[in-house]
Amino acid sequence: MKVKVYSTPVCPYCIMVKDFLTEHNIKFEDIDVSKDRAAAKHMIEKSGQMGVPVVEIGDKIIIGFNKPKIIEALGINEE
Repeated sequence: MKVKVYSTPVCPYCIMVKDFLTEHNIKFEDIDVSKDRAAAKHMIEKSGQMGVPVVEIGDKIIIGFNKPKIIEALGINEE
């Protein structure tokens, strides 16, 4: 399953998302929308949001560090 994180380097919730994915050994593509205007435009078109993080897991778009939705989309067992 392909995972993309649209983020900026100074966003604390972006860092939390990336740390969470790393802790669970989930490979992801980190897209810095502060440097890539085309990616930022793409993120806004897909999510309707200008804020980060936006997490794309397969065909699901998750706004912010919504841990329950990320866990569900990835099928992670947190027990």
